[in-house]
Amino acid sequence: MPKILNIVETAYRGTLEEQDDTILWLTHMLKNAGADISLLLRANAVNYGAKGQDASGLHFGEIKMTHPPEIDKDIEKMMEKGVSMYLVEEDARERGLTDDDLLSGVRRIKRQGIPELIDEHDQVWHW
Repeated sequence: MPKILNIVETAYRGTLEEQDDTILWLTHMLKNAGADISLLLRANAVNYGAKGQDASGLHFGEIKMTHPPEIDKDIEKMMEKGVSMYLVEEDARERGLTDDDLLSGVRRIKRQGIPELIDEHDQVWHW
């Protein structure tokens, strides 16, 4: 079975329509089906690693989002299932996220460490 690295760079894709990120959902489903899959968050997607996210007040005009996304809980559930979770620490720092803001269990790597992480996997998917 190939070892897959799923790199997510575009954040909040489908979170309004589907109440979760499409690629996070796909990653979780593939893990449940037995895939050996890891996730790397970079660019704006590092926000997914921030704990305590709350989109419960989100609304558009008169339309209130009744089932807001809970991205941090999605990330925690995937880690509980055995998905290795990484994020680029420079990207987090550029967005004002400190170690205290981030979920425990998410491994921080430097940008220069991305090629090594890619080398550890047989397939790389980039979103």
